[in-house]
Amino acid sequence: MWRSILKLLFVCLLCFQGARLLAGQRQPKFKVIAFYTANHEEAHTSFVREANEWFSKEGRKHHFVYHATNDWTKLNKDTLSKYQVVIFLEVRPDSADQRKAFQKYMENGGAFMGFHFAAFALTPSAYPQNWDWYHEQFLGSGEYGSNTWRPTSAILKVEDRKHPAMKHLPEKFTASANEWYRWKNDLRKNPDIQILASIDSTSFPLGTGPKPYEIWHSGYYPVVWTNTKYRMIYFNMGHNDIDFDSNTKRQLSFTFHNKTQNQMILNAIMCLGRK
Repeated sequence: MWRSILKLLFVCLLCFQGARLLAGQRQPKFKVIAFYTANHEEAHTSFVREANEWFSKEGRKHHFVYHATNDWTKLNKDTLSKYQVVIFLEVRPDSADQRKAFQKYMENGGAFMGFHFAAFALTPSAYPQNWDWYHEQFLGSGEYGSNTWRPTSAILKVEDRKHPAMKHLPEKFTASANEWYRWKNDLRKNPDIQILASIDSTSFPLGTGPKPYEIWHSGYYPVVWTNTKYRMIYFNMGHNDIDFDSNTKRQLSFTFHNKTQNQMILNAIMCLGRK
């Protein structure tokens, strides 16, 4: 009888330990909050929809929490303290208080991922360069210089294969279609900037026009980089091709239909989430 009771207790103990282990595995590794603006250019909003779906799916698969919001008032000290990673999908904050909260968050060890228009700044425009810390110091890129058109894919060259975000990537790969940006500042001259990927010369000519200056024939263009003073990565990707010519606004390309590029972004979010 006692032997049966001991066996029963042993089985119960195993079940209890197994339940604890499973509960531990269900705990999220980290939490991500993504900010976006709902009323924006269609090519950007289509990317935002894609990004929210993709990050949510990857979060369930890799055990991190992903929350997306267009309520920028949540960009404050109290909310940010609950998250390990902040993402800007396409835009940046304009409120002085929100900017201050974000800067403090990053200076205190927070992590950031930015996409495409999140780095845009041009004076004069609706998005002037009026945030020196963010554009000149944090991103390092300064103002927007120009872009390719129409959105086209490019061959990217991995500049630093030792960085966790570049793990298991080939030396070169084809990126999704995108409107590629050129910047005022030469990021190669900034000692704090580590360029992770750039447009390979085999991509030229890049863009289809119709304006001649929208087609790049030469030059050096960083598209993924990090600032070594912070836990951050910026991606130039984030502009899908949309059929504006026929007024259907049909989506012609998809940013997250690219296995290699997706692996790079997943690598990045996982390394940023692990403090």
